[in-house]
Amino acid sequence: MGFSQGLSGLSAAAKALDVVGNNIANSQTVGFKAGSVSFADIFAGSMGMGVQVAGVSQNFGQGGPATGGSALDMMISGNGFFRMVDEAGSVFYGRNGQFEQNENGFIVNKTNGMFLTGYQATDGVINPGAQVGPIRIPKDDMPAAASENGTLKGNLKSDEKLITAAFNKDDDKTYNYTSEIQATDSLGNKHAIKVYFVHTAEGKWKAYAEDSTSPDGMVNIDLNFDTSGNIVGAAEMTVKGKAYNGSAALELKLDLKGLTQNAGDMQVIVDQIDGQAPGKFNNYQVSDTGEVIAIYSNGKRQTVAQVVLADFANAGGLEQQGNNLWAETVQSGQPFLGTSGMGSFGSIEGGMLESSNVNLGDEMVNMIVYQRNYQSNSQTIKTQSEVLQTLVNLR
Repeated sequence: MGFSQGLSGLSAAAKALDVVGNNIANSQTVGFKAGSVSFADIFAGSMGMGVQVAGVSQNFGQGGPATGGSALDMMISGNGFFRMVDEAGSVFYGRNGQFEQNENGFIVNKTNGMFLTGYQATDGVINPGAQVGPIRIPKDDMPAAASENGTLKGNLKSDEKLITAAFNKDDDKTYNYTSEIQATDSLGNKHAIKVYFVHTAEGKWKAYAEDSTSPDGMVNIDLNFDTSGNIVGAAEMTVKGKAYNGSAALELKLDLKGLTQNAGDMQVIVDQIDGQAPGKFNNYQVSDTGEVIAIYSNGKRQTVAQVVLADFANAGGLEQQGNNLWAETVQSGQPFLGTSGMGSFGSIEGGMLESSNVNLGDEMVNMIVYQRNYQSNSQTIKTQSEVLQTLVNLR
């Protein structure tokens, strides 16, 4: 009996040392999750028969942050797994956020070439109802688009002098302030839109605007402010420009409701304006919401995709597949999907990586304990052998 008990102890301790060795070997593996051994006793009737390894469980605790070396490197801070598929469409899950682009523009894991999945954007907009699939970063140039809507913000100084002379854009004594806005036409040509402000009475201003690049008439609007300095009534004007260098005529609607009137400094700037010049694809980055953003030479940025995360009711039930990957099982339950920071999901941090969560100090202590365990079990076998030898030698 003592032989089987000792042998089971040797076997269990050897397997435990295997787990410790694997943990130590992967202490620098990105996204690796340390394993731990669970033991269970073996009984036959009322007699103890030794020990067995009940299982090896994964510690899915958070690993420390590390700086990534690629614009596509990502780290999940909190719950969740990257969802990846292979060429055959089989789904795998992992925490290793080392990603790169392949020759076809798809984002793939560096270690195994699995395709990262998520939502592909349409014209810069993510449709949450879109199908989850491999993410691709298009490198097409951004086409030109005409400016159609813009908003202004800023302040008109309440104690500016009143002007009664007729407005003349060529005479700076007939207006108090001018602001220039840059717009683009259908071919991406730049148009300088000039807006002039005239203080006509207390709480009353007049705004004039013109496309100075290809003028098609001056437009104006009255601006009325209440005693709190906020605009009262309508505050929109449409600036028109003639066709320019083969482009379509420009028609830009300006919203001035963001202006105030108080004793502060005089300043009016553009808040938002649509349209853009054509741009070459330059680079990409991952935001903290998991959005993959393309960067263009015209200064514009456009969302091209968003990474999807997966999580499980029982992550401990996942089955290890090697290469730092897991697959769902009956014990893990089916995955539920979400995006960075949504519900119980952790947040994605672009340009960062999650280090292995192996604690080398703990593993070294475990190794000493299992080594002592192995030696002690071998000693029980040796002792049992000596007892048997004594019995054999009896005469």
